[in-house]
Amino acid sequence: MGKKKVTTLSESPASLVNETRASKIMSLVARRQNLSVILENVHDPHNIGAVLRSCDAVGVPEVFILYTEESNNYHRQYIGKNTSSGAKKWVKVWYFNDMEKCFEAARQRYDRIFGTFLGEDSVSLYNLDLTVPVALMFGNEHDGLSAEAVKHLDGNYIIPQYGMVQSLNISVACAVSLFEASRQRQQKGMYDLEFDQNNPGHAQMMEQLVNSHLVTPRKKGY
Repeated sequence: MGKKKVTTLSESPASLVNETRASKIMSLVARRQNLSVILENVHDPHNIGAVLRSCDAVGVPEVFILYTEESNNYHRQYIGKNTSSGAKKWVKVWYFNDMEKCFEAARQRYDRIFGTFLGEDSVSLYNLDLTVPVALMFGNEHDGLSAEAVKHLDGNYIIPQYGMVQSLNISVACAVSLFEASRQRQQKGMYDLEFDQNNPGHAQMMEQLVNSHLVTPRKKGY
């Protein structure tokens, strides 16, 4: 590239990153949010790929994928190899077969977990405070969230709709929800932070991205 190697991070592999690329990664890290998505038994890999792209677009650092039904290995391999889900290079994906362990891991990082389903106590997406550390959960394409998953939630919401068909594709519902969270966070200046080398979270994420995506051989077009 002919660019000066980055010196902001002292140890390899960051030393292998040129200054221009390092600056872009640092900006990405600084704008990552304490916001996440949990998918339960979402079987269509194209939906998962679309969710990952939406997550990357609004600064979601990680996604939890839960399979209590068979297909975990297939989807893990598909997402790992499918070049159309290139956002996986920038969004960490955690896989779970056990619901309790999935929620335990999510609650270690997020204060609230909300799901999308129609219930007596459902509230509008636009009435939620999505500026707190929060994970949004979406269910199977046909059956939605399971009854067991609903028991673990802190609340449920709906996306207001005004047409005849009161239903959205899971990847669309996720995108609408995430961009509402992004709007709220933007209003509070939560995307205006600078990269801080002394912030352990920033340094760790930077190193993770460099290790996972930039030190390994690059594919054509990357």
